[in-house]
Amino acid sequence: MADFGSLFIVPTPIGNLEDITLRAIRTLKEVDLIAAEDTRHSQKLLQHFDISTRLISLHDHNESQRATQLIEKMQQGMNIALISDAGTPLISDPGYGLVNQCRANNLEVIPLPGACAAITALSGAGLATDRFRFEGFLPAKQQAKAQALESIERETATSVFYESPRRIADTLQAIVDVLGCERRVVLAKELSKAFETFYSGSAGEALDWLHADSNHQRGEFVLMVAGHKMDVNDIPEEALKLLKLLMAELPPKKAAAVVAQQYGLKKNTLYQVGLAFDQ
Repeated sequence: MADFGSLFIVPTPIGNLEDITLRAIRTLKEVDLIAAEDTRHSQKLLQHFDISTRLISLHDHNESQRATQLIEKMQQGMNIALISDAGTPLISDPGYGLVNQCRANNLEVIPLPGACAAITALSGAGLATDRFRFEGFLPAKQQAKAQALESIERETATSVFYESPRRIADTLQAIVDVLGCERRVVLAKELSKAFETFYSGSAGEALDWLHADSNHQRGEFVLMVAGHKMDVNDIPEEALKLLKLLMAELPPKKAAAVVAQQYGLKKNTLYQVGLAFDQ
């Protein structure tokens, strides 16, 4: 494997050019080739940091064919970097096929940490982060979108979506229709840019905010939906029985933790339910 090249997964800034890491810049200068989602877009980034490495395109429409070519180049000893237009490659961006083929061919894949819109937005949203699910883009068609939202109706973890400016209002309306106007959401747009904006409120309030000013619908969005708040009626009877049994032998927090792990439930909710057993 020493004679083979490696694939470097290199995150790029999502807005502010200062958010690229020193390691990313060094890697992009040292590799033999950079596979980019849009070479014209990425060329501007490389010029800014005085990076002269040759670019080659890898996007949704050519990934299968291009991945085979890049595998051959790495087997010949070339080191290759994979970048997307912004953020971390593969996160709602091309690259899965290439990485999968690298693993299948026993080629080294080296992922670099860096910018990711989903994580950046979630860290500043004020929603629960102990558990979250990243869903990428919701389907464009209304029925499929509604079905996707129905799947998270009773999800207790925070759900994170990407959305485009032309679809954000329709998506908020779908959330109101499926999850209810009171479900808490956070909209984050233009992250790390001059007009970075976070809006937090109910789904109904967020929809009103979007319609109040056309400027509110501009920019790429990260849409975060608060998890369903579980109560005793959401806990399976088997879980309640186990909780009662364990509460007789263990401290309440320990009993709640065991049941939460066994049934995939919220530990804090089980703890509060357990305390109510003695009241």
